[in-house]
Amino acid sequence: MNEQSAVASAPRADRAEQYVLTLSCPDKQGIVHAVSSYLFMTGCNIEDSQQFGDHDTGLFFMRVHFSAGAPVTLDKLRASFAAIGDSFQMDWQLHRADDRMRVVLLVSKFGHCLNDLLFRSRIGALPVEIAAVVSNHTDFAELAASYDVPFHHIPVTRDTKSEAEARLLEIVREENVELVVLARYMQVLSDDLCKQLSGRIINIHHSFLPSFKGARPYHQAHARGVKLIGATAHYVTADLDEGPIIEQEVERVGHGVTPDQLVAVGRDVECQALARAVKWHAERRILLNGHRTVVFA
Repeated sequence: MNEQSAVASAPRADRAEQYVLTLSCPDKQGIVHAVSSYLFMTGCNIEDSQQFGDHDTGLFFMRVHFSAGAPVTLDKLRASFAAIGDSFQMDWQLHRADDRMRVVLLVSKFGHCLNDLLFRSRIGALPVEIAAVVSNHTDFAELAASYDVPFHHIPVTRDTKSEAEARLLEIVREENVELVVLARYMQVLSDDLCKQLSGRIINIHHSFLPSFKGARPYHQAHARGVKLIGATAHYVTADLDEGPIIEQEVERVGHGVTPDQLVAVGRDVECQALARAVKWHAERRILLNGHRTVVFA
């Protein structure tokens, strides 16, 4: 075989399937060696690997991005890795890196985060497929339609809250949704819903909490002369606005800004923090560590 034929017949690197393995387990010797040896023995090539051992909790966390060609498949990898997972008491997941996570966005009457996520998804800046927009109002039905995303109006009152949440769960199941994003959804979720979707709901709020609760927080902040405007993206738990923090963003402001200018700055930092949190979750870069998170960004 001549050199040209050999080059032509060689497998192309871009045909290899990309995968992401994430895991957490009690920290002890041999974890990295076991994982890397397994990948080598199964014909996989490590593209990127990150790990962290938490001395406070005694847990070890790892994310490995690797590639593999035929005959390696996702099902075969999951089946063969199970023995290693069991031996180290791992909580592990294995996914194709190129799969776009299916997401539902919840919104009320403030649409800046919704619009930002829709646009980022459209241009490919977020590795997600937005399956639906759900709202307790109809304000953003046209916006969702402009992105060809189904819109579901689910009104919520004190008497219909359980029915509304049941309908939301139906949409999550019917659309095979992996992540629910509260893109300024101004309803408190029940404890039961938080538990059913644990680790699968992300919320965004201003970082003034616990100060300046209630309505018009930026006007309250202006009255107190606040110099830093911030936003926090976190997982939702039954403890209101106290779930594990994923990302935070801040912007310094001067004494001359108006309340409306503070609101505008707040919108921007909310969009930035939420978009990063959604991106990292979709890329499977976040691992829960009790009340905290490990973020392999």
